[in-house]
Amino acid sequence: MKIVVAGASGVVGQALMPLLVQEGHDVVGFTRNPNSATELKKKGIEPVILDVFDREAVFSALQETKPDAVIHQLTSLSARNFSDNARIRKEGTRNLVDASLAADVGKMVVQSISWTYAPGDGPAEEDSPLDLDAPPPRSTTIEGVCALESAASEMPEHVILRYGLLYGNGTWYAPDGYLAEQARQRLLPATRGISSFVHVDDAALAAANALNWPSGCYNIVDDEPAAGTDWLPVFADAVGAPQPDVQQGHAAWERGALNGKALRHGWKPRYTSWRDGFRLALGSASSQDSLRQDARP
Repeated sequence: MKIVVAGASGVVGQALMPLLVQEGHDVVGFTRNPNSATELKKKGIEPVILDVFDREAVFSALQETKPDAVIHQLTSLSARNFSDNARIRKEGTRNLVDASLAADVGKMVVQSISWTYAPGDGPAEEDSPLDLDAPPPRSTTIEGVCALESAASEMPEHVILRYGLLYGNGTWYAPDGYLAEQARQRLLPATRGISSFVHVDDAALAAANALNWPSGCYNIVDDEPAAGTDWLPVFADAVGAPQPDVQQGHAAWERGALNGKALRHGWKPRYTSWRDGFRLALGSASSQDSLRQDARP
């Protein structure tokens, strides 16, 4: 298949494209970062420098590349630009979908999130309603996700991947990431709110698998939704942060999500729990110190 990855220089895009190349696909990477073009070429990927907000350019790029499928992994989360990220979900997705339909693209896989479900009992499954009545500022996120998922659903075939909180290289939960630094400064309290996680490599694997999945929504999360009082101390230890303070109260929508649907369709994540993932992928403070010592000349 010929696959376009929109968001080729993002954390999931970078992990995804080698998987697609290994599977024998012809891969085109859309990126707005001109500095990424050389690296993409080295990895056997055709780069296209593109601003997803330039509607005419998006139409032109898809007419020229004529892919069989588009995998939409565009975000602005690495820069913590939430307004730009909401615009990508709304306007950027609209442009990608319209251009894909015009170019007769058969399938689209899109990146969504799993913490948009309405309050309820226990972790959410895919048929749980979204939190459409959420107040600001959460409503901005919900509206963006609804726009993204609605637009993607117009494709002849569409797979919506509702990722859990991403951890691993390049994410907020990396040892050098934003939330690791917040934890080191004791600005990240532990609550009873439930979260679901997924390692970035497992998220990329799901996106590759999704090319063969039937249309619909899939929660891409590990097997263990967990309260902050459980996962945050383990995360803090992995990134060399002090043990967190405990704070009472949490939002009613903090309920986590279940991954049974994705597992039934063949997704086999390497890290089935954040417990192993934090320990092995992020590394304990002592192991990080050891690695730094070994790296010295």
